[in-house]
Amino acid sequence: MSRRLLTHLPQARRQYYGARALGRLQELAEVVLHEGDAPLDPQGLIAMARDVDFIIADRATAVPAMVFESLPKLRVVMRSAIDIRNIDQAAASRAGVLVTHADAGFVPSVVELTVGLLVDLSRGITRAATLYHRGEKPEIRVGRQLSGSTAGIVGYGRISRALAPVLAALGMKVLVSDPYAQVDDRRFEKRDLPALLAEADYVICLAIANEETENLMNTAAFDRMKPDAFFVNMSRGNLVDEAALLQVLTGSRIAGAAMDVGRAADQMPSPELGRLANVIATPHIGGLTPPASESQAFDTVRQVEALMKGEVPPGAANPNDWTRRA
Repeated sequence: MSRRLLTHLPQARRQYYGARALGRLQELAEVVLHEGDAPLDPQGLIAMARDVDFIIADRATAVPAMVFESLPKLRVVMRSAIDIRNIDQAAASRAGVLVTHADAGFVPSVVELTVGLLVDLSRGITRAATLYHRGEKPEIRVGRQLSGSTAGIVGYGRISRALAPVLAALGMKVLVSDPYAQVDDRRFEKRDLPALLAEADYVICLAIANEETENLMNTAAFDRMKPDAFFVNMSRGNLVDEAALLQVLTGSRIAGAAMDVGRAADQMPSPELGRLANVIATPHIGGLTPPASESQAFDTVRQVEALMKGEVPPGAANPNDWTRRA
């Protein structure tokens, strides 16, 4: 019987994989579980994966080149998420190992959190609640209404395509900037990035994180934003020059920011930004709801089922390089 290694820590296994998906996976094959109290480093991963065919890696477990070089029996490395940047795909391809990612089952969850952050930024919910928790009386401030405001969405992928209609339904004018996407919905207007930044009351960063978008939001970009505009990052910390963002926030060059991601460990917001009074930071929980986590976990289960039949699953990243099939 083939063996699979699930690298998730016990808590991460409960939160990001779930008992139902694990039970189904165990019906298909023997599953080796990581019961430690810290993420596996490369040496620990190699030690646990000596006799496994598949590794299902969590986001805290890197899979560098030495893993593929040290495990001749390894055939597939999977992620129960879309982001596979913690896997050395080039090394996997050289070794003939297939790399796969899960589908975007987290889209509704991220959309809901984004709307919540927009409301919080606009009405000062976190600020007021924090003061009440301290036993203090908050200052009464006039908030901003989403209806009638302009949202500028940077990047037009799956999350953006689900978020844009929700914002439009709330009465917002929706602008989209993405040089590689066609915007066919007449409710939304396409802009180049400088124009969007200058016009939007809320700049919502949802672009793909790659070399081209590294530090997309830099000093020049923030300088184009209106002084009373808010910045929201729901994609990856790599898109933001954090020194530039820190400068505009501490200098009140923009009204504030909200972020569920950043350049800290595990793609979380940086504490230096999160501590600011005009920032709302959440610890990378956009996709952390049971339906979202279970959707992606079950996608890995379906991929295992396909692979056991000799099929290449839809989430395969390097199918042409997969030579360790047997």
